[in-house]
Amino acid sequence: MGSVEVQILGQSYSIKTDEDEAYIKSLARYIDEKLKEIYGVAPSINQSRAMVMTAFGITDELFKLRMELQRLDRMIEEKTSILSGFLE
Repeated sequence: MGSVEVQILGQSYSIKTDEDEAYIKSLARYIDEKLKEIYGVAPSINQSRAMVMTAFGITDELFKLRMELQRLDRMIEEKTSILSGFLE
């Protein structure tokens, strides 16, 4: 297990991980961008509230992508079933 140094809002964090360094740094950049978006809308927000708002925003994105993936999986199953019917 290695360690990757990242910067989020100017603060350094050491992330212990088995993941690729470039991947971890891209995650940190994404978090940093999302936090900056929150501060852009609400500059006087405290850091813990900004972190929670960012977590909710990222979680919302994740859940919406999961729902879309499930929808696409169902559509693929339906199309596969139709196509296999043609082959019988």
